Amino acid sequence: MFESLSDRFDGIFKRLRGKGRLGEAEVDEVLREIRLALLEADVNFKVVRDLVARIRERTVGTELSGALNPAQQVIDIVHQELIETLGGETIRITYESKPPTVVLMAGLQGSGKTTSAAKLARWFKQQGRNPLLVGADLQRPAAVQQLRTLADQIDVPVFSADDDIVAGGAGDPVSVARDSLAEATRLGRDVVILDTAGRLAIDEELMAQVRQVSEVTSPRYTFLVVDAMTGQDAVTVAEHFHETLALDGVILTKLDGDARGGAALSVKEVVGKPIAFASTGEKLGDFDLFHPDRLAGRILGMGDVLTLIDKAKEAFDEEEAEEAATRMLEGQFTFEDFLEQMQQVKKMGSLNKLMKMMPGIPKEMKDLQIEDSQIARVEGIVHSMTIGERAKPELIDGSRRARIARGSGTDPGEVAQLIKQFLEMRRMMKGFGGAGTKKLKGKGGKGGKAGGGRTTPKGPAKVPKVDLSLPGLPGF
Repeated sequence: MFESLSDRFDGIFKRLRGKGRLGEAEVDEVLREIRLALLEADVNFKVVRDLVARIRERTVGTELSGALNPAQQVIDIVHQELIETLGGETIRITYESKPPTVVLMAGLQGSGKTTSAAKLARWFKQQGRNPLLVGADLQRPAAVQQLRTLADQIDVPVFSADDDIVAGGAGDPVSVARDSLAEATRLGRDVVILDTAGRLAIDEELMAQVRQVSEVTSPRYTFLVVDAMTGQDAVTVAEHFHETLALDGVILTKLDGDARGGAALSVKEVVGKPIAFASTGEKLGDFDLFHPDRLAGRILGMGDVLTLIDKAKEAFDEEEAEEAATRMLEGQFTFEDFLEQMQQVKKMGSLNKLMKMMPGIPKEMKDLQIEDSQIARVEGIVHSMTIGERAKPELIDGSRRARIARGSGTDPGEVAQLIKQFLEMRRMMKGFGGAGTKKLKGKGGKGGKAGGGRTTPKGPAKVPKVDLSLPGLPGF
């Protein structure tokens, strides 16, 4: 979503890097470009005005740090002010001392409210909670069915009106919301997530209904679900809902879209409430707490390593990953291990998204479209190997390569290239780990006498650059 804005900032900062100092004229030129970049990204003009004023106040007349050049100094100031504009800190979710904790979801029809309710339920499950989803959107009969379908995928119960009432559109959402609290207590559910009705536009009936639902359930959190693709309209919608409900935060959906991103940068300062969660894809797992510092870093081309780490922790089995790393450093890594690692990486999301989180990745690499089919070709080649061939790829000769190629729908050249790159990677990693693992033997490492824990060699090691690319697939 923020690629255009990120490109603009990158161009601005590149021009700064050659300057030895920044005078007032240079600062004004930079701020003029930043202002234009933000306005083109559909950021609210008042937010742009205040943000630029804060940056100017901190930049003009400030002594440059001895450790930073002018470009780095300005980047640091812009980064800090973007974080502040986006909310400053990540929201901390707390719970009622006497369950259930009620969360009310409000928003216009089509904003992704029902899907976000299910995503939020999944998130609460990951925190060790037992959520109950409540289908209080009885205006649109398909909404309750959609909620149940999504809930089945995450094994969360749904409470709503009887099916015949829902189908007839004659249910009372206020009664459903009120009764859901007793149902949550009966089932031992400590979080209740209310999916309320939406409209194509704000009207009195919608506001009256959602206000009544709020009054009978006394939610701890009221979240407005906003489609980030709607730009400035999203901010206007947030203002109207906040006047009625006293929002606690905003959930931004479709942050993976190609809109300009102005809503994300405007909503906190205009409404005064933070972005609580962000949805970055269609899968139920593409949802998490909103981190202002991480998004600010991505906008400025700094990557998002912390989110990458979070995704890795969720996708990878720590013990299996540690064992695989040990085998790799000892030169025992097999195609079977490689296949398992690829499958776990796929759980983290698309490679395109992951690459955009990595700092220092060239724009050309970030813009590459890596299709799932390309990864499937690599998996197909490995699946077409025998168990023995996966363990000892050195055994694969010309006739075996031909057989593997036929089985995977590829050609022998692709098979040969994959095997060559795999063996080169294994040789490289064995050389990288050899010296360190010898030291570990007597220092509590594997086979040592000082305890059973594993350690790793200290200090960064220089790893030779090896081309691990496949046709159409940049690296493993």
